[in-house]
Amino acid sequence: MQMGEGVEWGLHCCVTLGWLKDEGPVSIRRLAAWFDLPQEYLKKRLQALTRAGILTSAPGAGGGFSLARPPGQITIMDVVTALEGPGEAFRCAEIRQRGAGAEGETFRGPCGISRAMRRAELAWRRELAGQSIADLMEGSPGAGERTRRNYARMRG
Repeated sequence: MQMGEGVEWGLHCCVTLGWLKDEGPVSIRRLAAWFDLPQEYLKKRLQALTRAGILTSAPGAGGGFSLARPPGQITIMDVVTALEGPGEAFRCAEIRQRGAGAEGETFRGPCGISRAMRRAELAWRRELAGQSIADLMEGSPGAGERTRRNYARMRG
């Protein structure tokens, strides 16, 4: 399974917005400059996070993006689903029921491949749902203070 790089961008933006929560909304221009990302593409990702209720957006000169909920209430899976959609990574097309191999056969229930892939995906989803933006923030000791210090310098 391969996710788009927008998931990484979205997660880094959420973590950064968590560290900058006391600064008020952060403009798309500043976030794009912060990560050296294309502003328009990043804006589309952040709008998807806003539609999903992960971020809030404030218009105008002092506007920008903020977390809509505390970092501990936003899971990695929330961000992945908002950006990649809720669909399953593996979709069984039941190819075993096609062609010469299926002639005269009766198939009951999903095949072993489908069951194995479903179990793996559920484990992956549970793991991501069990980790929050707050967990990511805590997993980077010192990064929050560096982010706040560098952001203040950037605004300077």
